[in-house]
Amino acid sequence: MAPDILDNIRSTIRDVPDFPKPGIVFKDITPVLANPVLLAQAVDGMIESTGITQVDKVVGIDARGFIFGALIAERLGAGFIPVRKKGKLPWQTRGVDYALEYGTNSVEMHLDAINPGETVLLADDLLATGGTAGAALHLIEQAGGKVLGSTFFIELTFLGGREKVSGSGPVHALVTY
Repeated sequence: MAPDILDNIRSTIRDVPDFPKPGIVFKDITPVLANPVLLAQAVDGMIESTGITQVDKVVGIDARGFIFGALIAERLGAGFIPVRKKGKLPWQTRGVDYALEYGTNSVEMHLDAINPGETVLLADDLLATGGTAGAALHLIEQAGGKVLGSTFFIELTFLGGREKVSGSGPVHALVTY
């Protein structure tokens, strides 16, 4: 991606101090999502960074990962699979629990979402600690999917999430902090 386009995307991401709690600087991507040119450039950049031109399925993580994942799937001519918080999918699911800083959380995917041997790209808006992405990758692998890689709009490198997901193929991020 051209440096000037990446700089424009980066400068449009808004910092929101003390959200969702004191001491956190939230990276608000809604100004990028609201701009059709920047959104298209972001999706193009997320695809371009992976080098992937063909994949069977793109998995997006609840909730902003649905935005990027669905757009990437459409561009690649692939199916889109949502990974959602426990209890939100309407049919039979497989789930996995994962550790949070304090406690645990769970994500689920439909049992028939991915067939054994299908190629899969994971897409999400943010790679932070890697817990949710790692859980989604585990679900893909449980289903027999072949993970070709993961792509994120933003990576917070100081939180070390890449180490938790790098065992499931190459990890790419458009914007890093």
